[in-house]
Parts: sequence; C-alpha cells; structure tokens
Amino acid sequence: MKEFLLLFRGGDAERQQLSPEQIQAHMKRWQDWIGSIAQKGILVGAQPLENGGKVLKGTSKRLTDGPFMEGKEILGGYVLLKANTIEEATEIGKGCPNLEVETGTVEIREIGTMTAM
Repeated sequence: MKEFLLLFRGGDAERQQLSPEQIQAHMKRWQDWIGSIAQKGILVGAQPLENGGKVLKGTSKRLTDGPFMEGKEILGGYVLLKANTIEEATEIGKGCPNLEVETGTVEIREIGTMTAM
C-alpha cells in the first residue's frame, strides 16, 4: 500500500456562522470520519493545525511570521492514510466533513520516496 496525505483548506468563514450546536455536530462528523478510517486500519495519522507559525525563505533563511493567506488557502489540518491508489484515497476524501461547506477543499497527495542523488 502507498501513503497519501489529505490536506484540508478553506471553509473557516462559513463555519464561523454555525451555532454552538451545529459546531458540535460538525466536529462529531470529523470524529466519525477519522474513526472510520482508523477502523479500516489505514490511518497513519491525523491532526488539526494551529493558525500562524513561522516561514523560512530562501538561501538567506529569512524568518517571518506566518503563513498569512486568504481564508480559503489556510491549511487547517491533515490526514495521512494508506491506500492502494490515488483514486482509492480520493474516494475516502469524498467523505471529509471539510466538503460540507462550499469553500472547503481536500487536496490528495501521494507520499513519495527519497532517492539518492
């Protein structure tokens, strides 16, 4: 099996409009979805990401606060899972609660291997 990283972006502004009860129900759907991946034995890891952080740039290794970007581009978290193909990982991604809002996205990327240069 290969490993795939599912990256979650967007939807924050829309979720801020939810009532406390709706937020609780939404979080339950996240727990259920990630739990279903774990029950299949294909979950490697999953975590939300805090806002903010630091960014290093270029050969000078210039350090700035960030990342700062539009709400639809903010990386909110990830799931690392095992699947046979990117199509299989995509099918799993279709169940992600981040897709319950119009601006939510799930990016699916296969984990590559490091090769000697």
